[in-house]
Amino acid sequence: MDEPWLPVRRLDGRVEMVGLLELFARAGEISGLAETDPPNLIAQYRLLLAIFHRALAQGKGQWSSRDMAGYYREGLPADLIHAYLEQWRERFFLFHPEFPFMQVAALATAEETRDKTKPWTQIALSSSTGNAPVVFDHAVDTAPISIAAPTLLRQLLGFLQFTPGGLVKTLRDSDKAGALANTAAAMPQGHSLAQTLCLALHPASADMGKDLPTWEKGPLAISALKGEPTLATGPNDRYTRLSRAVLLLPEGDGLTVARIRFAAGLALADDEHAPDSMASYRMGSNGLVRLSFTEGRALWRDLATFLPDAGGKHALPAAVLSWAEKLRQPIGQTSAMSILVAGLASDQAKLLRWRAERFVLPCRLLEQAEAADELRDFLRRSEEDFSGLRQAATTLLARSMPDESHKDTRSRARTLLDNGPAAALYFSALERQLPRLLDLIGESRLDEADAHWNDARHVALEQAWAAVCRQSGTTAKALRAQTRAEPAYRSLLKPLRPQSSVEEQVHV
Repeated sequence: MDEPWLPVRRLDGRVEMVGLLELFARAGEISGLAETDPPNLIAQYRLLLAIFHRALAQGKGQWSSRDMAGYYREGLPADLIHAYLEQWRERFFLFHPEFPFMQVAALATAEETRDKTKPWTQIALSSSTGNAPVVFDHAVDTAPISIAAPTLLRQLLGFLQFTPGGLVKTLRDSDKAGALANTAAAMPQGHSLAQTLCLALHPASADMGKDLPTWEKGPLAISALKGEPTLATGPNDRYTRLSRAVLLLPEGDGLTVARIRFAAGLALADDEHAPDSMASYRMGSNGLVRLSFTEGRALWRDLATFLPDAGGKHALPAAVLSWAEKLRQPIGQTSAMSILVAGLASDQAKLLRWRAERFVLPCRLLEQAEAADELRDFLRRSEEDFSGLRQAATTLLARSMPDESHKDTRSRARTLLDNGPAAALYFSALERQLPRLLDLIGESRLDEADAHWNDARHVALEQAWAAVCRQSGTTAKALRAQTRAEPAYRSLLKPLRPQSSVEEQVHV
């Protein structure tokens, strides 16, 4: 609690490391956490939220929206949080013999783990280990380089929340995934860390005494690790669940770690009726699917997933966003709200990509389902444009190939298009115009929004089509294919031209 291990960014932009006590005492002077690994960043926010929630539970019992509005305006109740942390001080020691912070002490004596160690890279999502190499990382399992204990603690937090399910082969053959595996987690952001924690804090409930973070529970026994998956008792449990059992082994200096003990953890059972509060769901072909980061698809294309959906047909936004809106409305906060979306995507046990993005959403979009539907309509039109462009471009590329009539030619043309620059050019051109579109929708200037987005779609289509033509080449066959495909492309542009220019062309 005293040692600096959490990176934060002050309001003046400086980055520094602080301990938990200092972080909460100066939360009003800090703009946010400065962790650079997206999974670790979200995990650290969840740790702070669990501490804040339990400090209020023990210090006040219950609290109202009026209390939270006061904390939002005047700062966190540092005395309550300080008292809570001091009460549990012993449980925050990283190398405590009985209660090591966020670890399982029983691994030191258990028959299955006492004589087995693994390199610390086992719990670092960005490091190469086992049969899961990572580009640009050359860690060797048999000769791990020591790492500073505070740095490894941050890695551990991210690992526990985002680890994918899969083989473990210690205590159990396999284990369930962490609470946020394969998730693009959403966090509302305030102007300071204090405001951010107020916005994202889960509400008080009648059974808060059952929803305990890991450090308030007794030592975790090996029999519990071998047991069946259990449901989370609430957000505090979920935010700090030991999805894998880990025990850090300090080096001689007590400041670094090279090896750890590792086993299956306290498996988290799925509960479709209680989704993670930071996970959003969009409608897929077979129902709602958890929003994640997908190769070849920028997250802003699913931006409406974070917005209210009165009919429940399109999306299920993360609960944490609705908590933030419930706090902002009573205090008259009408400015746009920044949303951090960060996390990691995986395919079974293979980690594919991680990202952290920020979106600034106008108040009207967050509060009114009607405005959210308007944005969905704009986004739908741009997706339909690209679908039409993709069809015309595939035809062009197929006709430019030597064996145009072969049954596999169209499939190869589609693959060529997907691997080319057209999609990236199209959606990046639109993304540059997205902030202006959001502002216009937020101000209910829909005619201007329509004109603005039509212009953006027009430019995006032109850039993407030019890329496809370059991709097809300059042979006589390719030039003929471009000419034959031109009407289909022009039909996409026609409804996007300003009415005046269409009339001028007709007159000429």
